[in-house]
Amino acid sequence: MEFPEDFNQLELLDTHGHLIPRGLGSQWTGSKDEEEEVDETNHSEEWYLEKEDALKDRPKELILWAAENNRLSTLHSLLTADPSLVLCRDEDGYTPLHRAAYSGHVEVVSALLTSGADVNARTIDGWTPLHSACRWSRAAVATFLLQRGADLNAQTNGGLTALHLAASHTSSKTDSAHTLELLLSKRHLRPELRSSSGEAAGDVARRSGPHYFLFEMVEDCMNVAPS
Repeated sequence: MEFPEDFNQLELLDTHGHLIPRGLGSQWTGSKDEEEEVDETNHSEEWYLEKEDALKDRPKELILWAAENNRLSTLHSLLTADPSLVLCRDEDGYTPLHRAAYSGHVEVVSALLTSGADVNARTIDGWTPLHSACRWSRAAVATFLLQRGADLNAQTNGGLTALHLAASHTSSKTDSAHTLELLLSKRHLRPELRSSSGEAAGDVARRSGPHYFLFEMVEDCMNVAPS
């Protein structure tokens, strides 16, 4: 996907972030998926089993669903039967690892990586699992991905790094701050990288959220003039 030079992907996230493609059912329109996301923690075991039964003849859809919904035993069964499923994708290019990452399921992330998942797999829009984890403040997952070789400075098609996405969170939640602290503490972080709209992550944090003060950790790096 080509982006114009003045395209600001973060503005799109601000207005449509809750509709970012997150599965086969998401088309960036409507509120059905939003409602399901809100209610997902209230589902009974019977509901999950019914969902698994409905998808049993569609293993690619089932493993994507299982990764997103923390169904570890189902995931193991599917990968035992067909190890190649670890690399499958939905129509937006999201892998099971992306699904597990944005949902915050560390054990599922670990199982997928052990089974050969690509820690730096990219969606159609250029998002890696680390981008997904940081966009939704999944600090524990982000930590694990970085330990397993995730590209800290990878940029999406719109030029966004994981740091941009973490900085764009306007929430004052503790997890949001922890995600930023995690990234800012990394030795090889490049906080000066700019999106296609010309913003560094520090610029985003300054206008978007309560955690800009954390960027003092990398102030010297941010002030270095590009060569």
